[in-house]
Amino acid sequence: MTTAVDDDLWSAIGDPTRRRLLDLLLNQGSATATGLSEHLPVTRQAVAKHLAVLDRAGLVHAHAEGREKQFRVDEAQLARAVAQLTEVGNAWDARLRRIKRIAETIEKKTERKP
Repeated sequence: MTTAVDDDLWSAIGDPTRRRLLDLLLNQGSATATGLSEHLPVTRQAVAKHLAVLDRAGLVHAHAEGREKQFRVDEAQLARAVAQLTEVGNAWDARLRRIKRIAETIEKKTERKP
């Protein structure tokens, strides 16, 4: 693989609630923790904690707007995550193809034996 896998990034998006937050932010453009919590079965405080994890991973950024923070997805960091996932997927596809070829070779050898 040419792209280094960022464990902190993958840990941040490994949580289903955080993935849902990213989806909501991508659809809405930006939102507050209060606004996002209206779409999830968790409290505003829980949403704020999840957003803090996403912020530390660089997936979202906040800017103050009045008394609340507006969160927005960092599309460059998200694209980096997609590139990593694509590379990991391609690497696993290659491994599985090798395993399949080995299994087929073993099966052919087994079939030839009397």
